[in-house]
Amino acid sequence: MHSTTGRLTAITMTGAAVTLALAGCSAADGAPTADDGLTPVSLQLQWLPQAQFAGYFAAQEQGFFAEEGLEVEIIESGGDIVPQDALVSGDVDYAVAWVPKVLGSIEQGAAVTNVAQIFQRSGTLQVAWADAGIDDVSDFEGKSIGSWGFGNEWEIFAAMAAEGLDASSVDIITQSFDMNAFLSGDIDAAQAMTYNEYAMLLEAVDPDTGELYQPEDFSVISYEETSGAMLQDALWADSERLADDEEYRETTVAFLRAVIRGWVYARDDVEAAADITIEAGSSWGAGHELWMANETNKLVWPAENGIGYIDADAWDRTVAGALAAVNEQGAHLITEEPPAGAYTNEYVQQALDDLEAEGVDVRGTAYEPIDVSLAEGGA
Repeated sequence: MHSTTGRLTAITMTGAAVTLALAGCSAADGAPTADDGLTPVSLQLQWLPQAQFAGYFAAQEQGFFAEEGLEVEIIESGGDIVPQDALVSGDVDYAVAWVPKVLGSIEQGAAVTNVAQIFQRSGTLQVAWADAGIDDVSDFEGKSIGSWGFGNEWEIFAAMAAEGLDASSVDIITQSFDMNAFLSGDIDAAQAMTYNEYAMLLEAVDPDTGELYQPEDFSVISYEETSGAMLQDALWADSERLADDEEYRETTVAFLRAVIRGWVYARDDVEAAADITIEAGSSWGAGHELWMANETNKLVWPAENGIGYIDADAWDRTVAGALAAVNEQGAHLITEEPPAGAYTNEYVQQALDDLEAEGVDVRGTAYEPIDVSLAEGGA
């Protein structure tokens, strides 16, 4: 979901070119279109094309959507589109967004439902220098803590609340979508995703040694291992359409079947998945993209109850963290429990059952990540 400043140049692609490239609907190349009797569907991503979304692009490129009778347009965002807002306004049929961000929108009246929890675990880190004395959330007091904002900060505040720390006891620094401020010493502990910004550090050269930085140079706090861990990338649908529109409900199951097959493909051939996201428009180097695809798979697999199944305990933990989180201005993310309809396993369970009946491995019990070596600049 995050990017270096340099990646913002990708936004200069025209909307028409992006739509054509991602939807694959050119009559000239024989790809399916709505004229072929396929149901048009739009999916809003929460960032630019990258392997964080590999399963969706794989479902597109491998024809899984078309096999389900769908013509899917994958819509990127460079930060100028809030996925759940696009869904509520009716601009798209489905959206990818982090759960805590959407919980805030739901409290403000957004009628959306989590129909598949793709990421089973949090990928957010807080990274400090190894000798900085910041080895745990309890060490944040009095330190400058980086965050991108835009809802990405709530895990920080939830974890601090669990430690009994007042959010005003830290200096929250708005961090760019890179690690430059941290490397230059302006931030004591920077926010990073396992699949992106952390790799940026390992792709950077230590000026003291002339070699790439190594993991031992850093102290890494994983929010997944704290009480502040929150569910991240999920697929959201329009609650009112789910209630009132049988065709939309059927489309949701078909869409989820294709998405699941896309993520299974990305798991079983991570190199191909990385290549697919580059072809879809990612501007990352091949090495960085492969790292991202590999690390993203770790957030998805193994999936004990099947990919996309929403674990009630993980949901409750996220809600509890959202209720407890208070930012440095004293504001709460949410002040009351979300409605029961904020998530459902009805549609993803049907999709999982259908695919398991076909022999598709939707749990990835034996999943093992590959080893990825990083090079300077992510090449």
